[in-house]
Amino acid sequence: MGAEDSDSTGKPVKRPGGAARPLLKGVLWGAGILAALLLLLFVASFLLDEPLRRSMERRINAPLKGYSVRLPGLHFQIVGLSLTLKGLTILQQANPDPPIARFPVLHFGLHWREILRGKVVAEVEVERPDLRIDLRQYRTEAASPVPIKEHGWQQAVEAIYPFKINALTIRDGTLTYIDQDPEKPLRLTRLNLEASNIRNVLLPENVYPSSFHMETAIFGTGRGIVEGNANFLAEPHLGIDARLTLEKVPLEYFRPVVERTNLSIRSGTFSGSGRIEYAPNVKVTHLGDLTIQGMEIDYVHTARTAEAEKRRAEEVGKAVKEAPKAEMLFRVDRLRLTRCSVGMVNRNASPPYRVFLADADLRLTNLSNKFSQGPAEAELKGNFMGSGPTRVNARFRPEKEGPDLDLDVKIEDTRMTDMNDLFRAYGKFDVTEGRFAFYSELQIRNDAISGYIKPIFKDMKIYDERTDSEKKFFRQLYEMLVGGVAKLLESRHRDEVAAVADVSGPVEKPRISNWQIIGKLIENAFFKTILPGFEKEASRSRRR
Repeated sequence: MGAEDSDSTGKPVKRPGGAARPLLKGVLWGAGILAALLLLLFVASFLLDEPLRRSMERRINAPLKGYSVRLPGLHFQIVGLSLTLKGLTILQQANPDPPIARFPVLHFGLHWREILRGKVVAEVEVERPDLRIDLRQYRTEAASPVPIKEHGWQQAVEAIYPFKINALTIRDGTLTYIDQDPEKPLRLTRLNLEASNIRNVLLPENVYPSSFHMETAIFGTGRGIVEGNANFLAEPHLGIDARLTLEKVPLEYFRPVVERTNLSIRSGTFSGSGRIEYAPNVKVTHLGDLTIQGMEIDYVHTARTAEAEKRRAEEVGKAVKEAPKAEMLFRVDRLRLTRCSVGMVNRNASPPYRVFLADADLRLTNLSNKFSQGPAEAELKGNFMGSGPTRVNARFRPEKEGPDLDLDVKIEDTRMTDMNDLFRAYGKFDVTEGRFAFYSELQIRNDAISGYIKPIFKDMKIYDERTDSEKKFFRQLYEMLVGGVAKLLESRHRDEVAAVADVSGPVEKPRISNWQIIGKLIENAFFKTILPGFEKEASRSRRR
């Protein structure tokens, strides 16, 4: 009973609040016990950190093959069952320096919103991850007999946190690849990613229950955005349906990589947008608009790489031929090159020379690897050797039984003095005046070529005693002979050297592609026939 007092008549009276005191005391005791328990758990969390860190580092490393992990810091919070890893570092055992990944902060916690729905899953937050790989590490991985999916990564992640990951957040990440030039790394910075509903149950095909959004800076000045939906649990691999946007990606950073294919890129930017759907039963890459601006690119031929170039050309030809059979549908609606310079450098010639198209503007539409998408059309404009207005039109049809195309080429009013390195390399002479033009119409059907090639050399002047007086006598004589041959070939009505070569017959290699045929025609018609022809005629004149 509660405490009592007496009134003026002597009757007992209960004091107000007497019954609440034991209740209040009980609440205070309970709160104290709870606080003490929480404090005990908090202290216990820190006491458990080091033993748990050592144990976890061993369990993470146990399934890994070819890689190892260092874990310098860990904190497990018993209240809330959250786990924070600090400074997690991943090393490739064959090339441990530098590490391939550093994670300053990895935080695992229960996804409470899903718990309220009856699902016990986790969410992960990754702060400032830094992933880095160089050419040595890449080659080691490529040469490894163990597939990457069998290196034990999934088991290693499961050893960190027992609950399945349902949400992932990455903040301010960096991804770097270093090829041969450490001064020009391929680097993505300010990478941010959010993905949700990762652990959804398996759903029918073409259904993507999980959403994600990623943004990143590309090589400093470029920008990339990938967003869409995914089915991360699809079998045998995940499914994704995403929109892709790239803006002002600088191309010169790819130089160390593409140099191994004899390409040299010096400038330019790339932008594009499109959609990628990749799932077990659907594989589509549909790019709407691609734009390359200000690119300077050359194909460089050398004696040292000649055999590799030949093998690569054969491989490309086979790949192009097999492309229509590929499982992936690849389509580009519109591709445009503007203000570009595209060239071919032959360092195996004496002297070396460069053939190029300046101020190139290419428009290519409806490019696809499948028959059902219809023909692709291309229009190329530019200035051959910097001075000759050039126009090329091409129409590519599906290559069902072999190459199938129409090609129309016009090169006009090119200064021949800009071509002197070519003349020196193939004809052992140079010119002081003249204009060059080139016309060709070709058609390929059913593995057969028909059409013509017509080069024109106008007002060509090879020997000039005013400028050639310092040359050796035999050099002057040779150039005079070449000039004489040119005069013999001139049209009676115009001061030009012209020859028309009919092109007809079967395509010798059924597996050759449209692109290879164009390259071979240029090589055979110009470099191997027209230019050496001058030297042959001069030789005949000398023998006479």
